[in-house]
Amino acid sequence: MFRKIAFASATTLLLTTTAFAGGHKKDIVDTAVGAGSFTTLVAAVQAADLVDTLKGEGPFTVFAPTDEAFAALPEGTVENLLKPENKDQLVAILTYHVVPGKVMSGDLSDDMSAATVQGGEVTIDLDNGVMVNDANVVQADIEADNGVIHVIDKVILPSS
Repeated sequence: MFRKIAFASATTLLLTTTAFAGGHKKDIVDTAVGAGSFTTLVAAVQAADLVDTLKGEGPFTVFAPTDEAFAALPEGTVENLLKPENKDQLVAILTYHVVPGKVMSGDLSDDMSAATVQGGEVTIDLDNGVMVNDANVVQADIEADNGVIHVIDKVILPSS
């Protein structure tokens, strides 16, 4: 598992370094790679073949779980999701973390719902800090040239 993540991260780093050589701004994927705390998320995005989508024009709002958030899942969950036969489930989980459009923290209102790319909805709660479903937003408004990232402390899951 660690080798897969390390290889995926190295590959992404190599690809993004090439993109920066031409003076391009950072997109969602490049920004996540550069932050250093989304290794598992980047590996999952690659396994789900969503890199080109998240490097696309957008704009996208991504609720990005940290490596610690993925590590908090039951043992073996991440490894299982990264298997090719579970790609559809992985895509569903990852696209549940993405909302079309650029939604900054100042655009949020308490108890609002937002439709995700996956087709489900997430609920925003502002009563005790900013929460997306049951995940806390630990860092908001990380801008990329094709959207924005809000860092969350938990992997959120669509209803089955």
